[in-house]
Amino acid sequence: MKKALSVLLVLLLVSFAAFAGGSKETAAAASADDPYAGLGNYTMMIGHSQPADNPRSISLEKFVADVEEKTNGHVTVQVFGNGQLGTEKEMLEQVVIGTLQGMRGGQFDFTPRLLMFTLPFLAQTREEVTALLHSDLAAKVCAEAEAETGTVIINLCDAGGFRQFSNSRHPITKPSDLQGLKMRTAGMETIDRTFRALGATTTPVPYSDLYMALRTGVADGQENPWTNVSSMKFYEVQNYFTEVNYQFHPDPFYVNASWWNSLPEEFQTIIRECATEMGTYNDQLVDELQSSARQTVVDAGGEIYVPTAEELQAFKDAVQVVYQQCIDSGILTAEELAELQEIVANN
Repeated sequence: MKKALSVLLVLLLVSFAAFAGGSKETAAAASADDPYAGLGNYTMMIGHSQPADNPRSISLEKFVADVEEKTNGHVTVQVFGNGQLGTEKEMLEQVVIGTLQGMRGGQFDFTPRLLMFTLPFLAQTREEVTALLHSDLAAKVCAEAEAETGTVIINLCDAGGFRQFSNSRHPITKPSDLQGLKMRTAGMETIDRTFRALGATTTPVPYSDLYMALRTGVADGQENPWTNVSSMKFYEVQNYFTEVNYQFHPDPFYVNASWWNSLPEEFQTIIRECATEMGTYNDQLVDELQSSARQTVVDAGGEIYVPTAEELQAFKDAVQVVYQQCIDSGILTAEELAELQEIVANN
C-alpha cells in the first residue's frame, strides 16, 4: 500500500511538472545568442527500471546533459530510474497515455515484432548486434510502433549485453540440466519458448521483483546479462551461472507520439541526435562493464560454467524449434528471418 501511494505521489508530481513545463510557452523574443528562444520550453520525463550504476542509467545522464545543452535549456529532461514509477510494462503504459514522455527498457508487450531480434543464438558478436539494430529491418519494425501504440521509437541500443543462465540448484552444462527448474521470464515469448524447448518450466516475474522471487524460491533461476546480474546483486541469491551468450535484447527508447509531434522540428532533430549518441555510449559501456560485472559474480563466490563449443551446439540445436514457433505466431516472416540471418552472416 505504501509503495502504491509513493508511486501515485510521484506520478502526480511529474504530471504537474509536465502540465507546467511540457507545453509551449511564448518567448518574448529570440536573442542573437539563443536561436531557440522563440520555440518555447518543454519538459521530458523518462522512466526506466535500472539502478544508478547500470549502463542504461549512466547513458541517460549523458542524454540529459546533451539535450539541455544543445537546446539551450529549452528542453529539460527528468529521469526516474530504478523502477520508481512502476514496472516496465506500467511505465510503457504511462508513455502510451502521455503521463510520461519517454521510457527505456526491454518491454515488448505493445511491440511484439521487436522480439524477432531476441531469437536465441541469433547473434554472437557486438558487430552483429549493432548491424541488426541499425538495419533497415529494425527501422521498419520501429516505424510500425507509432500506428500500433501511439509511441515513437527514437533509438534502439543494447539492453545490457549477451544474456546468461543462472539458478540456485545445480550447474547447467547441458540442456537436460534445465529440466524441472522454474526459470523466470519477463513475459517475453522468445524467453519462454526457449526455456520450454530446453525442458524448464517458466514463471513470469517483473524485473523489479526478481531479486526477492529468487530469494524466496518463487523462481529457481533466471537469465540476464552480467551487467544486470551485478547491478541487481542476483549473485547473492544464485549460486550457479552458465555463460551461454544465448540472447541479446534491444533497448527501445519509447516516446509519446503526441508529445513528440508537438515539438518544433529543431528540437526533434536535437533529441533524436542525442538519443543516437546516447545509444552508442550505452553500448560502449555495456562492452566495457561486462568483464568487471562478471568478476563481481566470481568474487562473490558464484560458480560460472563456460560450455565447450560442442556443449554450446547442443543448446543451439535444442532451441531451433523456437524459430519456427515465432514465425507461426506472427513475430516475423520466413523472409524476415532470412534477412536477419543474412545481416549476421555479413558482419
